[in-house]
Amino acid sequence: MPRLYGKTLSRLDLARMSGDARAFGGVRLMTLGDGLERGIRLLEFRAGNLRFTVAVDRAMDILELEWQGVPMHWSGPSGLRNASLHEYEGEGGFSWGRSFTGLLVTCGLDHTLGPAEVPADNYNYPGVKTVRHGLHGRVSTIPARLTGYGERWEGDRCILWAEGEIRQAATFGENLTLYRRVECDLGGQEIRLSDRVVNTGFLQTPHMFFYHVNLGAPLLAEGARYVAPITESPWAAHAARYRDQGVGYRTMPGPQPHFAEQVWQHETAGQETPVALLNDDLGLGLQLTTRKDQLPCLYQWQHFQEGGYALGLEPSTHHVLGDQAARDRGEMIWLGPQEARAYDASFTVLTDLAAAEAAIRAIHPQPDTDYPEITGNFRPLRKV
Repeated sequence: MPRLYGKTLSRLDLARMSGDARAFGGVRLMTLGDGLERGIRLLEFRAGNLRFTVAVDRAMDILELEWQGVPMHWSGPSGLRNASLHEYEGEGGFSWGRSFTGLLVTCGLDHTLGPAEVPADNYNYPGVKTVRHGLHGRVSTIPARLTGYGERWEGDRCILWAEGEIRQAATFGENLTLYRRVECDLGGQEIRLSDRVVNTGFLQTPHMFFYHVNLGAPLLAEGARYVAPITESPWAAHAARYRDQGVGYRTMPGPQPHFAEQVWQHETAGQETPVALLNDDLGLGLQLTTRKDQLPCLYQWQHFQEGGYALGLEPSTHHVLGDQAARDRGEMIWLGPQEARAYDASFTVLTDLAAAEAAIRAIHPQPDTDYPEITGNFRPLRKV
């Protein structure tokens, strides 16, 4: 039963208190009307203490997340930008940054990480020898076809949900579809994300995928702690200046002047990968949980520059080595005709920080230094 306003309430209890039970929570579709975000459809989920929005016209990514009015997501300087304004191949493939904001930015479906040019012979078209990719792929700026949303009661449990389809396709190129479902319980503390990527074409197609989960102030603050069952850290983009900025992986600083981004890849233990940011001063945290058999790699993005202050939690299908390395190592995922891959994730608001941290440490204790040794050990991924 929903836990609302300090009470556990049944469906009948809520019905008695209002002519419309959606007064206490539900899913509402709206369209934004001004500036760069004009025309974008949003789904607003109101679930009691939990409120979040889903950007239908940006791959149904989760945009905002609030707990009792406290924002936990990151808002980037670009703001929410209509997909029709996006120039995918602009700025040498880095124009992705002009549409980069919100809690969840999905990366893929056929490429992730930096701009790259790779062979296109799998598409069997003589006129196209290579494919040029921008940063983190195309999917995050593709509008969804919204196939349903609403509230569903199962006894005294009320599930708020939405589903949609995001098609990334081209003649003489990939034909991939992301089927996405987002749901939560009325009165709950968790958002559940269920994704399925299908090769809806008939040519063998590369597939790469990761969740760029971005946390901001006030959850991100000086002294906030990054917690995950880390066994080792194979890579740091900033290895040549590892300690120069005085910021390690574990303890967050406040906003910094002239901060240059830092990125890590961590290896984790267990069948699931829970990774959390804990703010002891607020008594709040946010935990992202994914499955190791689906997303075996974990990146950590630190962007602590004043005016852009963000921390990224980033589970991935592939090592941070990139597209060509995945091909060279035999680790690229090749989807055959009508073949699919599933991905599951949950976003949990934490109010008992000690219990959450103990549960993560029980999987594996993380390094007790902010500057663990960089091992260079990229473990072989399951070949597919």
